[in-house]
Parts: sequence; C-alpha cells; structure tokens
Amino acid sequence: MPRLWFDKGTLLLKGEVGTPYGKWDPRRGCYRIKACHYRDVLDYFRESNIKIDDAAPNPPALEQINSSIELRSYQSKALDKWQSSGNRGVMVLPTAAGKTFIALKAIALFKTQTMIVVPTLDLLDQWKKRVKECLDVDAGVVGGGENDVRMITVATYDSAYAQAPHLGNKFLFLVFDEVHHLASPGYMQIAEMHIAPYRMGLTATYERSDQRHTLLPLLVGDPVYSASVEELTTEKHLAPYTYEKVSVELTAEEQQTYDAQMGVFRKYLRDRRIVLGSAADFQRFIMTTGRDPRAREALLARNKALKTAVNSQAKLDLLAEKLEEYQNEKILIFTLHNDLVYAISRRFLIPAVTYQTPREERRSIMANFGSGKYKVIVTSQVLDEGVDVPDASVGLVLGGTGSKREYIQRLGRLLRKKEGKTAKLVEIISKETVEVGISRRRHQKTEETQ
Repeated sequence: MPRLWFDKGTLLLKGEVGTPYGKWDPRRGCYRIKACHYRDVLDYFRESNIKIDDAAPNPPALEQINSSIELRSYQSKALDKWQSSGNRGVMVLPTAAGKTFIALKAIALFKTQTMIVVPTLDLLDQWKKRVKECLDVDAGVVGGGENDVRMITVATYDSAYAQAPHLGNKFLFLVFDEVHHLASPGYMQIAEMHIAPYRMGLTATYERSDQRHTLLPLLVGDPVYSASVEELTTEKHLAPYTYEKVSVELTAEEQQTYDAQMGVFRKYLRDRRIVLGSAADFQRFIMTTGRDPRAREALLARNKALKTAVNSQAKLDLLAEKLEEYQNEKILIFTLHNDLVYAISRRFLIPAVTYQTPREERRSIMANFGSGKYKVIVTSQVLDEGVDVPDASVGLVLGGTGSKREYIQRLGRLLRKKEGKTAKLVEIISKETVEVGISRRRHQKTEETQ
C-alpha cells in the first residue's frame, strides 16, 4: 500500500504509484509533493480507488469548544459562500464588519485543529482574546517569544513562515487575517508548506499594487464574498459617516523649502525623461537610486518636500481647532511620519502610538482609550491595520499615502456601530503640493471599487 507522510514542509509518497502533483526524488526513492496539495492527492487516490496509508497529519489534541456565536445576515451569507466553495476562499469585508466572527463561527462548526495567522503582535493578542471569549478555549501562541501549539493556535506571519517545516502538518484549517500579506514572496510559503485542506482569507482590501494578489487563489482560494462600506452602512450594519477635506496653506518659509526640493526632483525626471504614471513606474525609479547618486538625491529631495507639506504649521493650528470642535468625542489622529506624531503628542499632551511604542505601553494606551480615560490618540500607521479601536468616532488625517488600503483601514477604525453615532473622517492637506494628488488618487481608487 502506498504511504504518504510529511517531511519538513513537503509530502513524500512511497509505493508503486505516483500522482500528477509529485516529482520523483531520487535521493529518497519516492515522490515529493508540495504540502498544499494534500487534499488534491487524497482526492486523486480516492477517485482512482487506490487505498493509501496516510501518515501526513500530526495535529495537537482536540479540545472542547463551546460557542454561541450569532452571525449577522451578511456574515452568514459570507460563510455559506465559503462553504459552498469547498471550504476555501477569501472574504473581502470592511474593517469593523466582523470578519473575525465569521472565522470563529467556522472554527466552531469544524471543531478541528486550526491555525490563525496574523501580521502583528497586537492582532495576535486580539485573536487570542476573541478565541477565549467566543469559543471558551485558550489559544496557543506562536510568535512574540512564545511557542505554544494547541488545537487553536494564533501565529504571526513571521513565525508561521519560520516554523512552517515543523507546523505544516499540525493543522487542518488555516485562517489568514489580512490575507493580502500572504502573497508576499516569503509568506506565500506558509500556504505552500501546510497540508490544511480548509483555508479562509480575511481582508478589507484584496488588491495589492504589485498585483501579487493574483497568487492568492492558488494559496487560499478565490474571493467568495465581498461587501463595501456603503452597502453595510446603508443596511445599518456599520455607523454612518461623513467625509471632509480641508486645505491649508504652507508658510512662506515652508513653501520656499517645498518648491526648492521638488525642483530638484522634477529636474531629475526631466533630464532623464522619466514619466511616473503608475506605482510600477515609481518602483522602477526607486530601484535606480541604488546605482545612480543623482536619482538618490532626487528621491531624498522629494521626501523632504513631502515631509514639509505633511508637517506644516498650518495643519497643527487647524488641528487645535478640530480638537476643540470635537472635544466631546473620541478622536484618532493619523499621520504619515513619527516625528509629527511626537510633535502633536508634546504640543497637545496626547498619548502617541508608533512602531517604537513598547508592547505593554501600547496595550495600556488602547485600554485607556477604550475605557474613556483617554479621549484622543495620535498614531502614524501602526493602527491602520486590523487593530480593534472601540467607539472612536472622529478621525483626523494629517498625512498618508495614495493607498486605497490605508484610506479604508483608517475609515474602518471609526465605523463600529453605536446608538446615535455618526463617524467623521476629516483629511487636512496642504494646498498646491503633491498631497493634493495623493489624496485624489486615494479617493479615485476607492470610488472605482464601489
């Protein structure tokens, strides 16, 4: 009888038969197969009426799950679509739409060994807490210095990638939170080196600017369900919101610095006859900075100009007015650069959260914000993705990229439904600078998807 077993992120098949998914490994005298084809291999042998000795899975012990999760109508529809697609696929839902609960409901239904993969330590903590609250079991943790594998285990992408040769046969169900990360060259090996037949991807923004999202159907399945912010707001599943864009003028000194630095950048483009018409064009320009000193000088000049526009004094003055206007609401201030975060924190005595903020301090700040002890938090980009920010109702954006993902994530921080709540997103940009175009691109991309 042919025998199938797991070997450091791959499958080995020994016997008098092969499969369309394997290649002969002369060193081992058997066929070697990507672990992600585990279900395909079993289906192939089943359809061929060939019995095999399947020794591939080596999961941790099952534990008792107790769940009373009740899904909203659109969440149930999303889960049904995923199940009818062979228990594989990606759900594209806005931040605050409860993607976590759909996954937890699927885990409760399957009652099988599951690994949840997340991009940050904050999300690792958040998922661990949700597993305990919703399934009444303690989740194992792989990442952040911990290595505890249990029936339900939460792992960071970094740790899941590093330990895929050892963890790849431990789980039958994989949940990828913020699944767009999975398409990166390293992380995609997590999906390739795991045998899990059941796979679910969760994201608010499926597409990547490098187009690598086209690899996700092979790794986790096709998009099976999507809903926009507007749909869920109209159906009253999310809080209604308003959007306002306010322009401010640079000071004379700031304008002089901005014009001089952008002049250096634009002159280089003219001299080299470079047209930056897309993200791919800009990426190619970035690549030239490693070998062309003038290109590097041009890039640094552009960055200095953008920093001048983003960090303008007029923005801080208008921010003071907005903080006064919304003094009775919970406010998140978003910026692009950490130095502006700290400048705002010092001037207005506001807690700051950046990638430099220690984990325990960040937990404390978020807990105090949730309880209402803190009414305002200022952050760069670390709260853009996935972090649960309860009851925030106002977002003040003082700088960002042209990314549709960033806009949707920041808006999503405000949309958790609460009686009588109308969320407000206010974007403050500097007139006659590249910020105008960046903002326009961000919203054009968003509108195109609605």
